[in-house]
Order: sequence, then C-alpha cells, then structure tokens
Amino acid sequence: MSQFSLLGKRRFAPFFWTQALGAFNDNAFRNAMVMLVAFQMALPDAQVSLYTNLAPALFILPYFLFSATAGQIAEKFEKTRLIRFVKLFEIAAMVIAAVGFFTHHIALLLVVLFLMGMHSTMFGPIKYSILPQALERAELVGGNALVETGTQLAMLVGMIVGNSLMLIAGYGTLAASLTTIAIAVTGYLVSRSIPAAPATAPDLTFNWNPLSETWRVLKLTHEDRAIYNAVLGISWFWFFGTVMIAQLPNYTRHVLGGDGSVNTLALTLFSIGTGVGSLLCERLSGRRVEIGLVPMGAFGLTVFAVDLFFAHPAVTSGVQLGWMAFLAVPGAWRVVLDLTMIGAFAGFYVVPLFAFVQSRAPRERLSRIIAGNNIVNALLICTASVFGIGLTMLGLSVPTIFLITGLINIAVAVYIFTLVPEFMMRFITWVLVHTLYRVRVDGLKNVPDEGAALVVCNHVSFMDPLILMASVRRPMRFVMYYKIFNIPVLNFVFRTAKAIPIAGRHEDEALLMRAFERIDEALAAGEVVCIFPEGGLTKDGGIANFRPGVDQILARRPVPVVPLALRGMWGSIFSRRDSALHRSRLPRRFWSKIELVGGAPLAASDVNASVLRDRVGELRGDKA
Repeated sequence: MSQFSLLGKRRFAPFFWTQALGAFNDNAFRNAMVMLVAFQMALPDAQVSLYTNLAPALFILPYFLFSATAGQIAEKFEKTRLIRFVKLFEIAAMVIAAVGFFTHHIALLLVVLFLMGMHSTMFGPIKYSILPQALERAELVGGNALVETGTQLAMLVGMIVGNSLMLIAGYGTLAASLTTIAIAVTGYLVSRSIPAAPATAPDLTFNWNPLSETWRVLKLTHEDRAIYNAVLGISWFWFFGTVMIAQLPNYTRHVLGGDGSVNTLALTLFSIGTGVGSLLCERLSGRRVEIGLVPMGAFGLTVFAVDLFFAHPAVTSGVQLGWMAFLAVPGAWRVVLDLTMIGAFAGFYVVPLFAFVQSRAPRERLSRIIAGNNIVNALLICTASVFGIGLTMLGLSVPTIFLITGLINIAVAVYIFTLVPEFMMRFITWVLVHTLYRVRVDGLKNVPDEGAALVVCNHVSFMDPLILMASVRRPMRFVMYYKIFNIPVLNFVFRTAKAIPIAGRHEDEALLMRAFERIDEALAAGEVVCIFPEGGLTKDGGIANFRPGVDQILARRPVPVVPLALRGMWGSIFSRRDSALHRSRLPRRFWSKIELVGGAPLAASDVNASVLRDRVGELRGDKA
C-alpha cells in the first residue's frame, strides 16, 4: 500500500492538511510583512535591515521560552483539543496582523510575529508525537515523509503568495489580511475532523517554571544516547539548511546574475527536492524506520554543496536575468541539479531521523523529547545565522560559504556516527543487501515490537544475518559462528549489532558456554535473539536438522518463538559453493530475487527443535 493512501484516511488526512495550512500561514504572513517593510513603507536602509534581522529572532525566541511547557501540555492533555485551541490562537493572531497591515504599525506586526512563533512552538510537540498514535509502526516513515513534503511545499507556496499579495497595487494589505485570516479559519475547521488522540501522560506533574523545565526536558532528551544524537542530527539539518537558504538571495544576485524570480526558483528547487527525497524514503527503506539512509543523506549533502562551489554559470556581470533566461545560460542546469539534489538528500537525512525518534522514544515522553529537539533546533538555527553573518563579514564569497558548510557537514556526520555506530552499521547493511539482492518480505509483523522473543531461521548463505538485519524493523541479537563474526568489515556491523559469537563444543567449549549465558541475558532483558539452528550453511539448499541448542535456550528461558524462512537464496552469491556438484553452476546469481517470510509466534511449551524445523520448512514452501 502506497504512503499516499494515508491522505485518504481520517486518522491522518485532517491532521496533514491542518499542519500544512499552518506552515503556509506562517510563511505567508512573514513574507507579506517583509515586503511591506522593505518595499512599501519607504524606510531608510538601516531601519529595514534592523527589522528584517529582528524578525527571525522574534519568531525563534518562543522556541527557547515555551518549548518545554509545550511538551508538558502535549503529554498531559488530549492532543486534538489542543490543536483546535492552537488554531483558534492563530485566527486571533491573524486578525491582529490585519490591523497591523492596515495601519502600517511595525511594532504590532513584530508582536504578531512573536505570537506566530508561539503558535509553531505549541504545535511542534503535538505535530510529531501525534503521528505514532495515529499511524501503525510500518506507516511512520511514509507519514513523516508526507508531513515533511507537505510542510516544505506549504512553506514555499506561502512565501510566494505572501510576496505576491502584498505587491497587488492598492489592495495588497487587504488581500494579505483576508488570505491569512481565511487560511487560519480553514485550518481550524479542518482540525475539527482530526480523531481523538488521548493524553500519553495524564498524571504528569506540571512544572510552570520554564527555565527549570527547559533544563529537565533537555536532560530527558539526553537520557537515551541514540535518541539524543538523532536530535543533534536533526538540529544539524536545520543549521545546514539555514546557512544555505540564507545565502540564496545574494547567491542569485551576485553569482547567478538573477532577479527575484531566480531566487524563487532556487527555493522551489530546494523544496521540491526535499519533498521528493522525503517521499522516496518509504520506498528505499521498505516502509521501515531505516536509519541507514541517514549517512547516505549526509554524504549527498556534502557532495552537492561542494559542487555548488565549482558551478559557475556563464552570466554577464551587472545583468539581472529572469528565471527562464537564467535556465538558458550555459552551466545553469548544473546549479539546478545541485540545489535539487541538496533538497533530496536532505529528505533522506531528516525523515528517518524523525521516524527513529518517534519509534524509539517512550510514548509518555515523546512530546517532551520533541520539545527538547525544538529547543536544540532553535539554538542551532540562531548559531547558523551568526555563522553565516560572520563568514560574510570576513569577506568570503557565497560559494565559499557553501564549500565550508559542506565540509563541516562531513565532520559533524562523522562525529555523530562515531557516537552512535548503529547509524553507520545500518547504512553498510542497507547498501550491501540492496546491492546484492532484491528482497521481498512478508509476515515480519510477527516479530513483536516489544518484549523478548527467539527468532529461528534456515541458514543458506553468509549474508543471511545481514538480510535479516536489513529487513526486520526491530534490532535483533544474532548468534553466529565465530569465524563469520570475525570477517573484516562485517565484524564492525556484527559488533555494533551486539551479535553473539558461538563455537562448537569441540572447538571452544568456553566460548559456547559464554554464548548461552549471553543469549539468556539478552532474553531476560526483553531483547530479540535470532539463531540459525542448523549450526551451519546448507550444503544442498535444503534444511538440515535443527540442533538441540534451541531446546536448551527455551528450557532455560521460555519465550515466544518466531519462525522465519529465506527463499531463493540457494545458488545466489555467497551461498555455499564447496561442493563439486554445484561448482558447475558458477557464476552465482547476482542481485537475486529473494524472499524472507515470517510465521506466527509459537509458545515455547509447544515446540522443540524438530517442530521448529518443520515449521520453517513449511514457510519455505517445502512439500511434506
């Protein structure tokens, strides 16, 4: 089922349009205000500069002041009612904005800008914490992709509409006022169709002190190292995007030789690229939360940001080209490609990170963790503004700023991936598996989202653990032959995944006993452990008898058992080839079509090695 089918479901569609309309209004109002101040009030340049630089700070300030409080409110109260209150607040703010537009009262408009910052601050924790309540786990990536795409396109259209309305001769203030009020009212009406989303922590003790609560929320966000580093990754995305987008006006004027329409084209390319990249995440990840896409996104951001430094369209100095004339200039399409691909890889980067935080964080803490994320985001956005201004004051050109930002991106990415090797491990796994195989999965929902379970699977190739690792959405502890565990490069993946090496009794009895102890410890901790009970690769493509080790594990720790079966692996690359009978079939199949099929969980009391072997055989399609 496509992610777009969510747009036809009541549990998602009204929320999607409510948040998109809010993003539209934020940007329509901000850009209409900038057009009024910068082009229609005949103010001195110094005053215009003061207001245009003050505006982003006023919009961001509520994130510092109220994010922690917003996170508490989103946890303690029913979310749909909160959304409606937030939308009523937006209507009131837009009515005040209309007064400011008609009276040209700049101070009043700046107050409204602060109020819209409060609107976004309050909506943020609700926006991302309501998705896990409304969507199934397999829909999280697709849902986040649609929200990210909708937000980017709504922001883009809002910027264009805000600029255009205020430029209507004689009626700009009226058109901008009526439009923003109408959109706010529409957002409220649509929000009334959002299904109820119960409070996740109704007994939460409310802390009215924003400073102490901000500190508490940041500590809460830091408790899970993987979540915290995902938050750092998301915040770095906002730093990177803020630096890049802030340079676009000067870049389009001085490097591309374009007018305002070329600046709009650049923003459009970036937004469309982000939308396309976000939507592709679901397809590339197989509808799972695939953080392996994050390193790929980081790599792409650097490649195309650095390429912008070397892209020099053949424009004539002093000429201001329209967007169509610019596209006809030699070298223009290289810039178009770079801007679009920066957006696309930004989607690959940020969507899995949001889905990762939503899937990993406890429901009763998620809103506050999102609030902590918003605080760190705001800090990085402000830092990005100072960074960009500082480099400009040093006399660096815009392409040089792009180059420096792209190179710093690699350093930051390496730092984050070093702190959380799981990101890089998933990337290596994802690349290997999707390069060598075409994988179809079925029945993997049978692997429980929570609690201990033992997964058993037939063993056909050296790649089996990687295929399961890349396909099953929940992290698993693999038990594997120690010689495979020690293979260079793959050893990094297996160690990061906390695989458990094992040996035969005649090879290393101490390692064998230690493996059984670690298996029991993992199951006792509520983890999923995967074993290949045949004890080695199949020699003929069939399933060998399961060894009694599985019975020992279940006798010591009776947990549900989930049978899995690999189909189509025999004869593919890395399947067994030490038999003279099968040497004649070389070369092995590359990019093979394979399947991974899961069966219903079985109670430990109902199974033994023989029963499990038969069940895996049935899933594989063996005849009785």
